[in-house]
Amino acid sequence: MNEKKVARLRRSHKTRYKIRELEVNRLCINRTPRHIYAQIIAPTGGVVLVQASTLDESLRKDKTGNVDAAGKVGALIAERAKQAGIEKVAFDRSGFKYHGRVKALAEAAREGGLEF
Repeated sequence: MNEKKVARLRRSHKTRYKIRELEVNRLCINRTPRHIYAQIIAPTGGVVLVQASTLDESLRKDKTGNVDAAGKVGALIAERAKQAGIEKVAFDRSGFKYHGRVKALAEAAREGGLEF
């Protein structure tokens, strides 16, 4: 693996270890050049409670790899979390920098009512 990916994975392992100690639901994201994905995972780590991505039918019509699409995914995950009764989560950015699409998703989720 290249150094950039190794560094990202190292950061993600550190974050996940700390979140595991907190024992709260985590909002885990993954981004690719074309799409962005968000899941709320149970504290045990084995169950996905809520998910949203740019692959959803309602979001797939527009462009999927930009900041606007990430904001829509953040709003959608917050809406689905509210329906599932989830209000508080820990933000797991999977080692990605808090910048651009990751930041847009997080801010939209906060505006939608999620606390982290």
